[in-house]
Amino acid sequence: MDNIKILLKIMKTLRDPKDGCAWDVEQTFETIAPHTIEEAYEVAEAIEQDNMEGLRDELGDLLFQVIFHSQIAEEAGHFNFSHVVDAISDKMLRRHPHVFADESIRSSDEQEIAWEVQKETERAAKKQNGILDGITKGLPAFTRAIKIQKRAARVGFDWPKTSQVIDKLNEEMLELSEELVKNKVNQTKIKEEFGDMMFVYANLARHLKIDPEEALRAANSKFINRFNKVEQTSNNKGKIMSELTLKELEKLWDEVKKEEQS
Repeated sequence: MDNIKILLKIMKTLRDPKDGCAWDVEQTFETIAPHTIEEAYEVAEAIEQDNMEGLRDELGDLLFQVIFHSQIAEEAGHFNFSHVVDAISDKMLRRHPHVFADESIRSSDEQEIAWEVQKETERAAKKQNGILDGITKGLPAFTRAIKIQKRAARVGFDWPKTSQVIDKLNEEMLELSEELVKNKVNQTKIKEEFGDMMFVYANLARHLKIDPEEALRAANSKFINRFNKVEQTSNNKGKIMSELTLKELEKLWDEVKKEEQS
């Protein structure tokens, strides 16, 4: 496509040591990676906001990150953008034999199982033979926890009932509480117990078929909206939030909640 060729040329020009942009020329895989992650999150945010114009722009920014990494790789003699496209095309054909080959059409559940089997074959080719091998460390912690739990569940290491997960969560919360009331504070142990509790929270989300990252983002947005209304209410009453007591702030918070529910 001509527009892709134009974008590739723009990237190559930006990276030109003589005539390019000094900032772009200085970048490496490592320095660009955080920007790639940020752009992916901005894509997700545009989707959550149902902002199609924003989504178009954010997808462009994310595509530019792929182009950027591909250009750096090409300069180092590893691969180029065309190789990236070929690799993902081959992978999609390989992972969808029910669409592109002779295998019979499966239900969505059967397709998911077949997808995982194919991924296991690919991991084995990379000598990632352990059940938990190949789970990306750079994933958000909740997302990675769920991937770990799903892999373990495939070999039967899982609670069959959600109530059992809740029992485990209560156990972990109790262990954290017990650590907090000890005379000698052990911050390392507190952090460990907190981590165990969060891991079970991720497991609970998996059992409830909830994306914990999405749920927490929604909770963040709800808190921000309510807090902003509390701040506005405080200002309208001629009061400064920082000078109010916690009891007064909670009263304003309850007022805002009631307004939302009315």
